[in-house]
Amino acid sequence: MVAVRTCIGSRRRATRSSLLRVVAQSDGRVVADPKAVMPGRGAWLTPTVEAYEMAVKRRAFRRALRLDREPDTSAVLEHLRRLADVEPNHAERIDAGERPDTTEQAERLMDN
Repeated sequence: MVAVRTCIGSRRRATRSSLLRVVAQSDGRVVADPKAVMPGRGAWLTPTVEAYEMAVKRRAFRRALRLDREPDTSAVLEHLRRLADVEPNHAERIDAGERPDTTEQAERLMDN
């Protein structure tokens, strides 16, 4: 079965491999964990600046990572901007549905 997670920004469910894991560090910063191996509580984010902005607006980083105060998420934004530079059409491919599992497909998998 494919691992499905929910993006803290868009609230869409997607496969774990299509999302970016973010982790809170002890100094209050939130950093990207592209290999999803860092210790600690993590949250999942669609790897686009738009999803990041929605998460910041909703204060989702603090809530999902169970933090006492608003974290510094600038490292995540920088990581996403670097991704956009390397893969300029990445967001367009995501919006076009080029992911292996959409929310509807993921729901069907979870019902089985």
